Parts: sequence; C-alpha cells; structure tokens
Amino acid sequence: MKTSQLYGGIEAGGTKFVCVVASDPGRVVEEIRFPTTTPEETLQNSIKFFQPFVESGQIHSIGIGCFGPLDLDPTSPTYGHILSTPKPHWSNADVLGTLRRALNVKLTLDMDVNVAGLGEHIWGASRGLDPSLYLTIGTGIGGGYIKDGKPLIGMLNLEMGHLRIPHDRELDPFNGSCPFHRDCFEGLASGPAIEKRLGVTGAVVPEEDAFWDIEVEYIASALMNYILTLSPKKIILGGGVMQREFLFPKIRQRVRALLNGYVVHKNLLETIDQYIVPPALGNRSGSMGAVALASLTA
Repeated sequence: MKTSQLYGGIEAGGTKFVCVVASDPGRVVEEIRFPTTTPEETLQNSIKFFQPFVESGQIHSIGIGCFGPLDLDPTSPTYGHILSTPKPHWSNADVLGTLRRALNVKLTLDMDVNVAGLGEHIWGASRGLDPSLYLTIGTGIGGGYIKDGKPLIGMLNLEMGHLRIPHDRELDPFNGSCPFHRDCFEGLASGPAIEKRLGVTGAVVPEEDAFWDIEVEYIASALMNYILTLSPKKIILGGGVMQREFLFPKIRQRVRALLNGYVVHKNLLETIDQYIVPPALGNRSGSMGAVALASLTA
C-alpha cells in the first residue's frame, strides 16, 4: 500500500458515522463521529467533512464501509443504494451516488463487515494471514471473509449472521428475534436478541449469569461451521457483545470441544487463544478498513 498518500474513509454504521482522513492507523490526520440520522443530514455531514481535503487536493479516493443490505452490482440501476432495511428512512438511500455527485472523487463502497475485515487483514490481527474471517456480533451479526486479499462476494454478499444453528428450546425457550428466520444465529445471539430475551442489554448482564453459557454455545456452533466450510487462518470477533472479554476463553474452549478432534491443526489444539481473537485495531477496524479500501482501489 502507498502509505505516504492520504485517503478518506467512512465507517457508515446504523448508529453512527465515522469519517477519517489517514494513510494508515499511525497517521490519522483528522477524524469525526456523528449520529446516523436521516440520509440527507448524515451524508451532508460526511460531505462537509471531506470537502476541504478534496478541494485542496489532499485526497483523491474515499472508501466506504456501509451497513446494509447494499446493492453492490455495478450493472444494477440501484448500485450503491441501501436496500430494504429496518433503519428508518434509509431504505433505497443512494449512499454512493449522493457522495459521488458532491465530492467528485473516486469512491468505493462495500459492506461494513467486509471493510472491517480488510482493515484487520492489512494492519490488524489477521495481517499476513489469508484467508481470514472477521465476524461482528452486536446490533446484528455479519461476517467478512477475506480471500486473496479482498472480501469474498458471490451471487450476493455473504450473510453469515443468518446461519441456522442448534437451538435447544428446553434450555433456551426464546423464539428468536430475526424477522425473517426467527432463531437463526442473529436471531438468537445478537445484541437485540439478548435484550429482548433478558430485558436488559448484554453490557449489564453479570459475568456469572448462566445465560452466557447459552450465548457461548451459539457463537461456538457458528464458528465450528465457518471453520469446517471456510477454513480461515484467523477468526476475529468484534462488535458490542464481544466487548465482554470473558467470553473469548469460553468460546475457544467450546469450539475445541464441538470439533472433538476432527480438525487436527495446532491453531485449534495448541494456540487457539491466538486463533480466535478480538480486533487488533479495536473500534477502528471499520474506519481504517475504509482507508485501506480507498488505497487498494485508487
């Protein structure tokens, strides 16, 4: 990467936007955060932030990691739009087109989890390891799989949060919160699922609460499936739920137990604490990933 050059990055989340001008995590020239309100107001705030850097010629490329679902088909008439989303006012929002018309620089758009995974691949926990998996467990659950240095996109984006996993209804009678699949992975283990089930956010549930064994089981079951189908060389777990750091050793232990010796590799048998890890970039995986996206596509 051309680390001396400055690039723009946008982490466009459903709760907040983060806009940065940087060359790498060690050189962030300017950064701003603001709430995600209406598309008009939020995108205009982004435009105002970048305009001085564009007009002065300091940046010529901006990467965007956006919440979705997104239309990422360049041949589609709605390319760069957010599709049907529960986020009020954002369905059919033309994110890419609005920014492109105002700023007139090269813009590259991808899903937020793909971009965060790219940031970790370039500068973070999965640097030098390909393929790798970045999974966010928070407001929703999604995954970015980095293969050959770029996010894997097939017919559509990967929707790892909607994996079907075992659900013991005697142990956990909760029906699930996904409006499409009820008790898929996201419907059982996301932040909103935890709050709907328990009546409080996961951030305040005591570490010793028996619920966490249920949450660990769901996460470990999903990771087992990803390991067996995608075989990533590193798994990074981000998102609000995973800020409860005590979950990591429990998840590692349960993944190893579920695999039951079937996959014989030192990453699982000897160094699993270095295989399933938190993001090395912390809360900057998304914004730095957007900068990396801008650099790689400039």
